[in-house]
Amino acid sequence: MTEDGGRVGVRGLTKRFGPVAAVSDLSFDAPPGAVTGFLGPNGSGKTTTLRMILGLVAPTAGEARINGVPFAALQRPARVVGAVLEAQGFHPARTGRRHLLACAAAVGVPDAAVDVGLGAVGLIDAADRAVGGYSLGMQQRLALAVAMLGDPQVLILDEPGNGLDPEGIAWMRSFLRGFAARGGTVLVSSHLLGEIEQTADHLVVVSRGRCVYQGGLDQLRASRRARVLVRCADPGGLARALATAGIVEIDTLPDGRLGVADADAVRVGDVALAAGVAVHGLVEETIDLEQLFFQLTTGAWRG
Repeated sequence: MTEDGGRVGVRGLTKRFGPVAAVSDLSFDAPPGAVTGFLGPNGSGKTTTLRMILGLVAPTAGEARINGVPFAALQRPARVVGAVLEAQGFHPARTGRRHLLACAAAVGVPDAAVDVGLGAVGLIDAADRAVGGYSLGMQQRLALAVAMLGDPQVLILDEPGNGLDPEGIAWMRSFLRGFAARGGTVLVSSHLLGEIEQTADHLVVVSRGRCVYQGGLDQLRASRRARVLVRCADPGGLARALATAGIVEIDTLPDGRLGVADADAVRVGDVALAAGVAVHGLVEETIDLEQLFFQLTTGAWRG
């Protein structure tokens, strides 16, 4: 890996399949030294986008570049990009080592890269076992070892946590963050929102083929004002008292509670006490990535 890693840039990327627009005018960057989480509901165009970045699908319009050039123009692509997009077609009778040796020959890297790759993904002890006896999680690690053979600058991964147990997911998180810390670029699609929340430095969220958010998780949280959720004996009376106190961003939730923005729990409690409204529950809302994702992808975002 070069010290400054690689950069993935997508500009105006569009892909139509007949009348269906799988991806529409999509633009984003995945910078070096960071894990970029690529999120979106099923059918939002994530896999199609990754395939266009890797030159496997031709865009209808726009472009995707890696280190400033299309994938097809990379002179030694395995030295620049490693990718795992879907379940691999492993021969069940072939050992993990022999599979990697065949892949190393195909991409033009020395056999010595095989043991490096096996060690990187923790499969040294299983290297001489038939892949047919591997668990799904071990097969995911083997696919990642293939991606790492060329010591790439960029990793592009589609749902790499599939089949991994909690220990394996924690290992994957550490692996990806370590790769980024050494200057590499990681673009990872995942439906494991809690895991992306702990792993990614940068988010790209797509819905219906379009980008609905790009930036850091902290910025996303900051753009969504936290609320105080209040259960009380007289919601209408409390809402009027809050408005009189200058607190006007108030929603009535389906369960009857009030959602109060621009005030902390102490302030809301003081207003309720002064107004003589009995409070039965008062909690500051915790905003996690799952809530933010739902709001972004369902059109409920009011940021």
